[in-house]
Amino acid sequence: MVDLYSTPIIITIILGVTGLVLPLLDAFRRRDMSHKVHGSIAFGALILSIAVILARIASGSIPLGITFTEQAMADDMFGSFFSIAMLIVAVSTVVSSLEYMRRVPNPGPYYSLILLSSIGMVMLAYSTDLLMLIVAWELMSIPTYVLAAFRKRDPLTNEAAIKYFLFGALASGMLIYAASLIYGITGSTNIAVVIQSLITIDEGLRPLALIALALLIAGFGFKMALVPFHMWIPDTYEGAPTPISALLSAATKKAGFAAAFKAVIFGMLVFNVEWSIMLAVIAVLTMTIGNLAALTQRSMTRILAYSSISQAGYMLIGLSLAPYSDLAMQGTLFHVMNHAVMKSSAFIAAAGIALVIGTVNIDQYRGIGRRMPFTSLVMTVSLLALAGVPPLNGFWSKFILFAAAVNAGSTVSWAPYLAIAGILNSALSLGYYAWVIRRMYFDEPTSIPALNQSYVYGSAGMLKVREPRLILAVLAFALAFMVGFGVYPAPLISFVQVSVPASDVFFTLPRELQSNMQEHSNAESMDGSKNSNSSSNSSNDSNSNGSNSTTTSNQPVQEVGTDDANGNSKSDSSNNGGVNSTVNGEVMASEDGQ
Repeated sequence: MVDLYSTPIIITIILGVTGLVLPLLDAFRRRDMSHKVHGSIAFGALILSIAVILARIASGSIPLGITFTEQAMADDMFGSFFSIAMLIVAVSTVVSSLEYMRRVPNPGPYYSLILLSSIGMVMLAYSTDLLMLIVAWELMSIPTYVLAAFRKRDPLTNEAAIKYFLFGALASGMLIYAASLIYGITGSTNIAVVIQSLITIDEGLRPLALIALALLIAGFGFKMALVPFHMWIPDTYEGAPTPISALLSAATKKAGFAAAFKAVIFGMLVFNVEWSIMLAVIAVLTMTIGNLAALTQRSMTRILAYSSISQAGYMLIGLSLAPYSDLAMQGTLFHVMNHAVMKSSAFIAAAGIALVIGTVNIDQYRGIGRRMPFTSLVMTVSLLALAGVPPLNGFWSKFILFAAAVNAGSTVSWAPYLAIAGILNSALSLGYYAWVIRRMYFDEPTSIPALNQSYVYGSAGMLKVREPRLILAVLAFALAFMVGFGVYPAPLISFVQVSVPASDVFFTLPRELQSNMQEHSNAESMDGSKNSNSSSNSSNDSNSNGSNSTTTSNQPVQEVGTDDANGNSKSDSSNNGGVNSTVNGEVMASEDGQ
């Protein structure tokens, strides 16, 4: 069941209706209707969605932190945080596309696909059920397959889309198979029920559960751009329209992290918190391989693609240390929001430059800082923020992540090495970021052919460039965000703090679930001894095997099964469909007909 008045449902209605209307405008539009009409409608829908989330937060109706309920989606602050980050990227993609894609036909389907993919991202952020996670994952992914190949006459774009589709289909298959294994083991796809069931899992089923967990990590690792699941990213980001590359890098990756936190981290910690070491190793490999590969690239989009891979490693530091430090998840979410703006602005700045000079080869960036001053300025600030240079916003999120690693050193000896690896990789990334900045500002300008009549001449004969205005508007917002929250990060840090659970949830949640199971078992035994007409029925009730469902929101509804004297499961028909509910820690038993 899903609350029809919850934030994700309202956003789904807004974006869904708009996404269905946009293609109809193409069918009835006049020939002179441009991209601006469709883009403006899509822009309005996305801004309205962000306003709905902010209004719900301001009203105080959204619970803080992360919530698991018996419903398919939970309207909590964790989901709201990720939704805002992803919708900001979607807005930037739509506005920049008004310039970049203005000569590409079929604007209605283009903007409709962006909105439909945004619905999937929002649903992923709020999902608390594995089945809903998979449905949202597909709703997010399938439109992006089409968007990556939207310039269908471009062979490079077609190659990028095919690679993206094949790897995406493989990742989806892994997720579906993992969910089927989990359902077979636990009898449920609700994440809270799955966690509860894994606490008391039979030793014979443990290897199967570990396989399911590994498949989940691999499936989500594809979208999160983790090594070794990153092979598709450079080609796809280079071949796709650059605003769509911004959407893939800065938005869909965040959805992957939101899903991974809910479906993977808790499951791993139920088995063994030492599995955090595995995430730490993947984080170091992802940072290092991404940065080393970026050093050898000549294409700006490929540089940003490998940079995106390395940035995933920084965010993974927080996930690996989440059980040991409150700062870890705060740093991860802080970097999620910062990276959404930093990376999207870098891609959109590259789109603006490519729109004018017709290439993404950085050798053609020579002297572009004099010809496109504002675009080059935002590109420079974005790259420095990604490297973590103060006083920009990227510095603070990396600082919190590295501080979490040092702070966790008192609990796990390997944690400080993550901070060392992160600092070294940040310094390494400056190698290719500084190379791009040098091309723009310190190398002599080269002759650039006049494209799209976008050039005018200065008084000294110096070739000047008319920068795309709508792209400048997006870059102006990004610049204000990066500098503003770099100088004064307190508001964003406060938002992060109310959006994440404390580190002790990783230890208290399994114990609370196990305690709830015991309370339910005791309550059933007492209720059975008072109301049963025979001692055999009382005995059957007291030997319940604990196959109940519970949630961290203290509002679960559990269906209770019983075992016979030989331990074999049987239906609950003798109880007339009894249902137990736990509300605010109290156990209440009710039976039909009583």
